[in-house]
Amino acid sequence: MTDLAHIKKPIEAELERFDELFQEALLTTNPILNKVLTYLNQSSGKMMRPMLLFLTAKLLGEVPDKAYHAAISLHLLHNASLVHDDVVDESDERRGRPSLRAAFTNQIAVLSGDYLLSTALYEASQAKDLRIIEVVSRLGKTLASGELLQMSNVDEENFLETAYFEIIKKKTASLFAACTETAALAAGAADDVVEDLRRLGLFVGLAFQIRDDIFDYFDDEARIGKPTGNDMREGKLTLPVLYLLNSEGDERLRQLGLKVKKQIAGADEIAELVALTKERGGIDYAYEVMRGYKELALQILAPYPESEAKEGLRLFLDYMITRDR
Repeated sequence: MTDLAHIKKPIEAELERFDELFQEALLTTNPILNKVLTYLNQSSGKMMRPMLLFLTAKLLGEVPDKAYHAAISLHLLHNASLVHDDVVDESDERRGRPSLRAAFTNQIAVLSGDYLLSTALYEASQAKDLRIIEVVSRLGKTLASGELLQMSNVDEENFLETAYFEIIKKKTASLFAACTETAALAAGAADDVVEDLRRLGLFVGLAFQIRDDIFDYFDDEARIGKPTGNDMREGKLTLPVLYLLNSEGDERLRQLGLKVKKQIAGADEIAELVALTKERGGIDYAYEVMRGYKELALQILAPYPESEAKEGLRLFLDYMITRDR
């Protein structure tokens, strides 16, 4: 598996400056917010989205100041969406530790998410580029729309892959696409380059989410941060099990799938669906689709001259589909 240190190597200085600016953006004298922000910083993740943004900007040359404001804005918006998602989903865990709503209260979580969202929009404005502000503003709408789409899909008595991809495109891939798009905009790229790099981020995000969904079919709660079958317990049918449900033509399996959607499936029924998905090719199918998105991303990268940033992006893509958490 690709090591994160190798991916970060071309942008070490940029990530260091990003961290300094990010901490400055969150300075506050509010005691509750200070506690909340300290808690969130303790589980800030691997910084995959800022890494993708800086690697993309560096693919086009030096990283301009606009890119830092875009990276801070998108990182804040991402965290705001996670805080709000945990409230909506009534989730008590995030990345293997208590979610913000569990560690504090729902009220504090909602207001803190609003604070992060407002700060994200302010940071976008500091880029002094209307196009970057538009991307960030549009992303906020898209993320919320994706969450609502996922809720409405529960009532649909079908198992459409198109619905699954529309949800993950809005909820996950749109954020990766915004990273690469704002990087290109900050670098002053031509419109066709901006669009190509937006699509690069979209493909990265789709591959990322499919890899995340595959984790749900394997036992390793301590490493992954959630137990096997957790998505199904939350009423979510992801790509591997959709393959099973659409390829078997089995009415009993169909009814099980509908029970999962309505969150009335028992633990034994979920365990059965997980086992059958693995036995009958659902995981293999998801891997194949994921690798297809990686190849599409590599095709977009191919015309660019060789550089440390280009190699970093190739390694980033490898990491997306081989990571173990």
